[in-house]
Amino acid sequence: MSRRPPRPTDLASELPPISYVWETPNRRPRRAEWDVPDPAAPGRLTPAMRAKLERIVRRAPEVMVKITGRTKGVAHLKSHLAYITRNGELDGETEQGATLAGRSGLKDLQQRWEDDAGLDDKRRRDGSLSVNIILSMPAGTDAVAVKDSARAFAIETFGYNHDYVFVQHLDDKHPHVHLTVRSLGHDGKRLNPRKADLQAWRERFAGELRLRGIAAEATPRRTRGRVRKADRGAVLAMRKRKITPDVDRLARKEVLSEVRGGRAAKHPWDEQIKSRQDAIRRRYLGYAAELQRSGVAADHALARQIRQFVDDMPAVETRRHALKNELAQLTPGRRRSSEQGLDADPRGHKEDDERTR
Repeated sequence: MSRRPPRPTDLASELPPISYVWETPNRRPRRAEWDVPDPAAPGRLTPAMRAKLERIVRRAPEVMVKITGRTKGVAHLKSHLAYITRNGELDGETEQGATLAGRSGLKDLQQRWEDDAGLDDKRRRDGSLSVNIILSMPAGTDAVAVKDSARAFAIETFGYNHDYVFVQHLDDKHPHVHLTVRSLGHDGKRLNPRKADLQAWRERFAGELRLRGIAAEATPRRTRGRVRKADRGAVLAMRKRKITPDVDRLARKEVLSEVRGGRAAKHPWDEQIKSRQDAIRRRYLGYAAELQRSGVAADHALARQIRQFVDDMPAVETRRHALKNELAQLTPGRRRSSEQGLDADPRGHKEDDERTR
């Protein structure tokens, strides 16, 4: 009698429990050094796991690696290259290590990429010519280390297959680098990053910074107990212009409907978010307990830091919870004004709405 072949094991199930805390959910999780358990004691903290825990609870600065857009045509590409180099005032650096200085360097780069785009006869009409990325660190980070780390990141990530150019900007309090990568690779395939790729990029950039003595981490929001996504740039810009975005207006309308009806709508995802956060906190406390049992003073100190980190985590609050709390704190008069303003103006532009938002 033949045996059945072993069932394929889901990679996520092979990861040690602690990786659940800091791994961004995706279909193809990628193993890092802190995900590899000790073969002699799978449940024990390895040095890599411990180092990552220390960085997290000591709140190492989080890196930002963000795709800001894609260029669709030659004119758009040339405009973007002019923007990141400030019309040639800032030097760019290519995948070959060549420095492009001044307006002549900018024109040479634009012409070369324009010629390459003309040879790309397989690109769809709406296909991209480049993927535009920002690599950034919080204010006060050494700018030279950021640039060196960005260079190493670009070489490791794209240098073997994609042309690129990067430029550092220092006119903002956050030192950052603009990296523009040609979509078409030398192998004929196009760059199409997914969620797993973005997380891997963040980890790689953070690792390059740590190699240069800069404390840096690349953990998802839930690692720090935050459940709300950052608002998109367009939404923030509308709020700055005193315009209520549709996402805010619709959320307020839903909350007001619940309050008026005297009932709370059931949202299964709220329970899922709470359950996930409870599990994360339990994992932290479980490893704190393990460290406490070691009998080593340094482990005891880290255990205390972990417990304090968990105590300091924010309450689990979604956007809907926040709106409910704001509404509950309003006086009856201002609450009626908020409700009337929402009903009267479908775009939600009333000043009362803006003040109570």
